[in-house]
Amino acid sequence: MRKPASFYFFKTKPIILENRYEHWRGVADLLCFTTHERLRVEWMVFYYTAGKESAALTAQHFGISRKTFYKWSKRFRDSKYDAHSLADRPRTPHRKRHWQVTLIQEERIRRLRKRYLYYGKKKLKVIYEREYSEEISTWKIERVVRRYKLLTRIRRRRLPGREPEFVRNQRRG
Repeated sequence: MRKPASFYFFKTKPIILENRYEHWRGVADLLCFTTHERLRVEWMVFYYTAGKESAALTAQHFGISRKTFYKWSKRFRDSKYDAHSLADRPRTPHRKRHWQVTLIQEERIRRLRKRYLYYGKKKLKVIYEREYSEEISTWKIERVVRRYKLLTRIRRRRLPGREPEFVRNQRRG
């Protein structure tokens, strides 16, 4: 089998592999790590070089607790020394609850609320179940009321002959 012409005429440059610490820093640059994430990379570099694999020395040098260092060190080792593991993980939940009220239920609740404006969610639930013979939770009713801003402000009547508290307090002082 013949070799290609480039094999004879062009010398290949030797591939110089950077040490693993520079590689970790390079990965952090490529992934646009935040300052906190880059600092974690530096913890690991220090731990394996100047720290002589001493967690206490590394934690003391960076002013962190050993527990924090051990947490990140374990995550780093479990990922087989992959710098990606030092990035923050998303804090959003894996599953998010979805709106469980159907459009028909929504419309029925809106109509009931407009008809019985001063009734609360418990009374509306009883009326809903009586009229439509369908089970519904008070939470669904509350969500629809909030979504469409069908809230009412309850006005408290003052008893005759009684002054508000702040007026009484001003007269004493």
